[in-house]
Amino acid sequence: MSFPIQRMRRYRKTKTLRLLFEETRLAPVDFILPLFIAEGLKSPEPISSMQGVMRHSFTSLAREAAAAHRLGIQAVLLFGIPKKKDNLAKEAYDPNGVIPKAVKLLKGEIPDLAVITDVCACEYTSHGHCGIIVKGDVANDPTLGLLQKIALSHAQAGADMVAPSDMMDGRIRAIRQALDQKGFSMTPILSYAAKFATCFYGPFRDAADSAPAFGDRKTYQMPASNAREALREIQLDIEEGADLVMVKPALTALDIITRARQRFQLPLWAYHVSGEYSMIKAAGKLGWLNEEAAMAESLLAIKRAGADRIITYWAEEAARFFK
Repeated sequence: MSFPIQRMRRYRKTKTLRLLFEETRLAPVDFILPLFIAEGLKSPEPISSMQGVMRHSFTSLAREAAAAHRLGIQAVLLFGIPKKKDNLAKEAYDPNGVIPKAVKLLKGEIPDLAVITDVCACEYTSHGHCGIIVKGDVANDPTLGLLQKIALSHAQAGADMVAPSDMMDGRIRAIRQALDQKGFSMTPILSYAAKFATCFYGPFRDAADSAPAFGDRKTYQMPASNAREALREIQLDIEEGADLVMVKPALTALDIITRARQRFQLPLWAYHVSGEYSMIKAAGKLGWLNEEAAMAESLLAIKRAGADRIITYWAEEAARFFK
């Protein structure tokens, strides 16, 4: 059967018909809001490379999280920026550190909000890498113990979920064992399972003050060229005990999201990262494209590819748009 019997434009004749035939839908529950909390700030501080995003004080963090929750956003992802940094990231697992304090604050003021914490060392090390340095590179196995301490400190503070983003081999099993041994067997692990080395993390590193002081992260984050390797990474993390998995970045890895959705049954999230956000923001500011439309199309593409939930700096704007 072909034209004129089959006319695809019949589905698009009116706005009502377009809604009735809509295949991919987004709602506020689909979005997770990343938030930066900087120790010592008295008021929120704009991030120059991420228009509209702030480093928060504890007071403004609670205010922002509450506003997001009122929009229907069910979860936030916390990144901490400490006052002090050292080679061993000691502040990362301090029970009185920036993230444990933030978790306690949010769970006390907004108990129904799910608080997810990033588990990594890059914001806390003086060298900016994601683990312990030995002979000029991140040493995998010594870093596992550090990650265990970080995850445990977050769980003890009341985090609803921990999210290791370091890309060390074996980290999911190590964290799962540490949590279970200390009575946190019901704390889920969101694994940054397929995390690619990319230029699109640049604005985040500005926001979190976490750019490497030397070298790069290509010995632990994945090369953008490798799809089969990404699926192996996801498979291994599932076998080690991940409760849900993430692909990062989202827009340049839509094929990985689709292949992972087809292959694995676990919840699958995607991170719409800082560079993807900032380039659209910049183009919108210059009048080169409609920012709101570009935001909506980008998020729909990520959902259409197969992501169950999307971590995005546009969470609040998107929640209003897709309400």
